[in-house]
Amino acid sequence: MAIDWSQYRCKDYYDELMAAPGQPRPAAQHLVHYLGSLTPEELAERRLAAELAIKVMGITFTVYSEGRNVDRSWPFDIIPRTLPKTEWNKTEAGLQQRVRALNLFIQDIYGPQKIVKDKIFPAELLAESVNFRPQCVGIRPRHGVWAHICGSDLVRDLDGTLYVLEDNLRVPSGVSYMVENRQVTKRVFPELFQTGAILPVDDYPAQLYDMLAAMSPRPGDTPSIALLTPGIYNSAYFEHSWLAQQMGIELVEGQDLFVGDDNCVYMRTVYGPKRVDVIYRRVDDLFLDPEAFRPDSILGVPGLMRAWIAGKVALVNAPGAGVADDKVVYAFVPKMIRYYLGEEPILPNVPSYLCMDEHDRSYVLDHLDQLVVKPANESGGYGMLIGPRATKKERDKFRELIVANPRNYMAQPTLALSTAPTLADGSIEPRHLDLRPFILSRGDSTYVTTGGLTRVAMTKGSLVVNSSQGGGAKDTWIVDLEAA
Repeated sequence: MAIDWSQYRCKDYYDELMAAPGQPRPAAQHLVHYLGSLTPEELAERRLAAELAIKVMGITFTVYSEGRNVDRSWPFDIIPRTLPKTEWNKTEAGLQQRVRALNLFIQDIYGPQKIVKDKIFPAELLAESVNFRPQCVGIRPRHGVWAHICGSDLVRDLDGTLYVLEDNLRVPSGVSYMVENRQVTKRVFPELFQTGAILPVDDYPAQLYDMLAAMSPRPGDTPSIALLTPGIYNSAYFEHSWLAQQMGIELVEGQDLFVGDDNCVYMRTVYGPKRVDVIYRRVDDLFLDPEAFRPDSILGVPGLMRAWIAGKVALVNAPGAGVADDKVVYAFVPKMIRYYLGEEPILPNVPSYLCMDEHDRSYVLDHLDQLVVKPANESGGYGMLIGPRATKKERDKFRELIVANPRNYMAQPTLALSTAPTLADGSIEPRHLDLRPFILSRGDSTYVTTGGLTRVAMTKGSLVVNSSQGGGAKDTWIVDLEAA
């Protein structure tokens, strides 16, 4: 018996594939009709094929659990998420606009701080920022780009509005899974890619390499590029090794590099030292250079900041870019766009309440049962309160945390996150999801991935999409309806 889409429950939320039971959205029509032609047994076979492909391809992620590092196969749902190209064109323009403003903000913060002097951005917010790096004051990286790679999380509300939920500017991860999701889907549903209506995503490694090369301090020569990883026990090590392999660059750890007397960075090789021009670093600021930051770090390279400041090496993303990767700073991005670009934001922020503001704080404390409360600098879905699903004890705990350190907390309404059909326990049910596109900035151009990494809450009713907390992923299709 084929799938009966008329029985699919999509009335309570905005569904990415179905406008109503039995009524697929235009970008999803071909997919829905195709899936409807498959029997449950055939669908189960495709799912099994995807699981086998993931194991054969070695697609894993690491979970830190009880002091152990556990590698697990990538949790993947075979039913893709679709968006029309017409909508994506606007989204792409909005993301480009946002990252331009963020880079101007970071440069301003480490320079004249005009936005603070003009009272657009609060001085006290900057003074208490845990990601502001005094070592970066007065620096201007090549082309004025600080956040070369950004992963912005997008969510859709009940009325269909696509919001920016947060910006990830320090060491954003997940792009390898975006590309690998597509490879798995092509193996499972090869016939769906014959029309050319589904736009490709496999050019990302080439785009990333070109951006890295453009940052080289020796633009006339073929650059030497390396990816700096914390090592095999890092949760994103699969991605580090995958990206290095795809781009044909060196994968190095801190002990593989050293800074010479000429302030240049060198890689130790069997043929002797080799100069490195660009380092795509996947190590956090504080562990990057024991001379400049944490002296006990064994992950970084002594003198690396000195080499960067001297202009002898490019660091991607630049140290200090995390000053804009703060859930409280996020609330000011629309103002940044108006201030630096003189434009209205194309993509809206989720409405936010800053607990450092007395009026907002009072509202948040009175409505903890209705809001999502987030700490400024946690990631991975950790450390936050989902008010409607929290116990009184949990809400009371957050009340104390907010009162003790209001700068560290912000709150947002509990959005009715959009859903998409997901194969769960043998049947197709709606599950909540988000989307993380990746944006590459090189100064003269800005590239946005065609879609991004769709993360899905595999547990029924859950709003937490992070793989470390039980979430999974879907392939993301940007569909050109004119080519269909």
